[in-house]
Amino acid sequence: MSDPVPPRGEGHGWEDHSPERLYVITGGRSGPLGSTPLDLVTLIVARSGPRPGMQPEHSAIMRMCQAPLSMAEISAYLALPVSVVTVLVGDLLTAGDVLARAPVARAELPDLALIEAVIDGLQKL
Repeated sequence: MSDPVPPRGEGHGWEDHSPERLYVITGGRSGPLGSTPLDLVTLIVARSGPRPGMQPEHSAIMRMCQAPLSMAEISAYLALPVSVVTVLVGDLLTAGDVLARAPVARAELPDLALIEAVIDGLQKL
């Protein structure tokens, strides 16, 4: 015989990922206030340390982003869904506490004809 399911609110700590906790953390929002597009590979870097009175999750983001971190990394380190981290980082962007930038693009390979011409030139030396 299995244990009965505890009534709502019982058996759940504040530290779990209950929908209620996530709702409180984001203020009930499902997206950032600003228009800056944030995806999993967007790099976030703090402009300074956390300010007194900041929400604990905002403070944690500010501390960990002293060096650039991707949205996916922040989500993993905080053990929060990316959607929640997007709202939190959006708040910090709006306040000017962090900067967001696209990751460094992969270097494009030069044209194959150019490589062959260089090889030919080197062989003739």
